[in-house]
Amino acid sequence: MTKPATIPPFPPTRVPLSPDARATKALFPHVPHLSLAERDRRRDQLRKKMLLAGLDALVFFGNDIYWGQGMGNIRYVFGFDSNSGGYGLLPLDGEATIWYGLPHMNRPTSIANAVQDWTDDIRDAGGVAAIAAELRRRGLDRGRLGLVSYGSTTLPGGTLLHSELEAMEHHLPDATLVPATNMLTEMRLVKSDEEIGMLRRAGRIARKVVDAMVESVRPGVTEAEVYAEMIRTQIANGAEPNVFNMLASGPVDHPGEELWHLLHGVEQPGSPTTRPIEPGDLVIAEFHTRYAGYRCHTEYTVYFGERVPAPIQRIWEVSVETLEVSQQALTAGRTLREAWQMIREPAKRARLDFVELGFHAMGLGSPEFPTVIYEEGFGGNIFNGDQIGDFVLEQGMAFGNNIDLHDSTWKPDVGCMLADFMIVRPDRAECLVNTPRELGHVRP
Repeated sequence: MTKPATIPPFPPTRVPLSPDARATKALFPHVPHLSLAERDRRRDQLRKKMLLAGLDALVFFGNDIYWGQGMGNIRYVFGFDSNSGGYGLLPLDGEATIWYGLPHMNRPTSIANAVQDWTDDIRDAGGVAAIAAELRRRGLDRGRLGLVSYGSTTLPGGTLLHSELEAMEHHLPDATLVPATNMLTEMRLVKSDEEIGMLRRAGRIARKVVDAMVESVRPGVTEAEVYAEMIRTQIANGAEPNVFNMLASGPVDHPGEELWHLLHGVEQPGSPTTRPIEPGDLVIAEFHTRYAGYRCHTEYTVYFGERVPAPIQRIWEVSVETLEVSQQALTAGRTLREAWQMIREPAKRARLDFVELGFHAMGLGSPEFPTVIYEEGFGGNIFNGDQIGDFVLEQGMAFGNNIDLHDSTWKPDVGCMLADFMIVRPDRAECLVNTPRELGHVRP
């Protein structure tokens, strides 16, 4: 028996849809959107880069790697993404197309048709074979194709799967395949006014999450319940569901040979636990609030007890000084080296240690380029500023602070976390969260 060339995803319905049927627009006003002018600006700039690089089209590959960040470039160009991954096509000239979702998820129409207006041609996921068929239909199967996945400081090689590259080579043997992820990385270095507007919205929600963190710490409440209230606050205030919350808690006073994880928060599934918060505990967290895909970074510390231990208060005060210096350091025209040296001076003067102390760029992903959080010469050159010290900051770059200080002469496993989210400006960085400068203090 000859196998059919294609298998329709579903048989026709008994009553076909009216040719005038369209996805509802009732949901559209309740979802944040960037303007069509912003879409056109991005695609025009990208197509100019394609023209100069001699590319006929860009093919985008997305997946849910690293808290969904693997879809960042698809979101940037096509205005929509999905936790189940997807693909996109942007030709040098012609209509953009995205493929995502299992066929049953797109019946009777894709939800993307209801909640975004950047891309009209939305199709069921069909893998590389479907992309190759469309490229052949457009006469691009012998062209120069730029392959775009998602790249970041932690994923400098991108997120293109080897099997996808092999499939492209198999289905398009006459095409020339060219790496093109860095085109998008460069475009996203400086945020537009509309992007910063979305980050501001995320920052306002993040401030509510800080308040929820403090208010939920009380006798008998578990670490998991604090975590859940923080996530609930995000979603209830319009942020996208996002579980990036590195939360940890534990007693400040404990046996010296018993190590707790209270220098930096803990990623899932190590956190949250069902351990009850108890008097004498420190609760620390680093979390991201995501609005319209844009991620705003925040860190905060709460002490639960009658009196804040003097060493904790001292570490916190140096952290606040460092945060204020960061606003002066992250200004246009300053080099990265000048910025990180300024930021580290308060801790150096106070003879405090750090897990992370610096800044990392953020937007649709985190950490984006450039990122400097480790001491020079240590921790791997992707994070310690190696070879990028003379990189000059530009207005509109966006950074989350990383201020994770401790005093190893006191305790090697207990410290404070503090961060805001800053936009590079000419004289003083703009803070989007306005994280409290007072240590969170809850009395039993």
